[in-house]
Amino acid sequence: MTKEEILTQYLIENQARFYRMACSVLKNPNDAMDAVQTAVCRALERQDSLRNAGAVRSWFYRILINVCNDTLRQRAKLIPLSEDLELCHEDPEPSDDSLARQVDALPPEIGIIIKLRFYEELTLKEIGQITGLNLNTVKSRLYTGLKKLRIAMEGAEF
Repeated sequence: MTKEEILTQYLIENQARFYRMACSVLKNPNDAMDAVQTAVCRALERQDSLRNAGAVRSWFYRILINVCNDTLRQRAKLIPLSEDLELCHEDPEPSDDSLARQVDALPPEIGIIIKLRFYEELTLKEIGQITGLNLNTVKSRLYTGLKKLRIAMEGAEF
């Protein structure tokens, strides 16, 4: 199989995972769909920069996370026209102290590592490649996040 065929097959087979990841970062279904579409377009345009076809997973997730971060930066620059606008009507925040809510409450640089590790089942090495962080920083943030989650969940009543 050529690199193009491997990339195309990977994108088709994992589109739901990409959408879920983008949704967990952006908290808006429309922005998530736009981010996935933009990331797929960028990946197809830049497929020549994929040196190793076996690394397509971490290569694409890096593109997707960068697109999500760009969207968050753009969103921060926007001023809402009305205070009653909500980001996501379809996916309201849970009213209980669920694990997902606790993960979302973590600082973004820690939350993204937790999501990539446990939601997307990426290795620590792949997370380092995606985020541009060295392996020790990834480990440190992962364990810090897990510790914060444990403390938060112990304090939550079920």
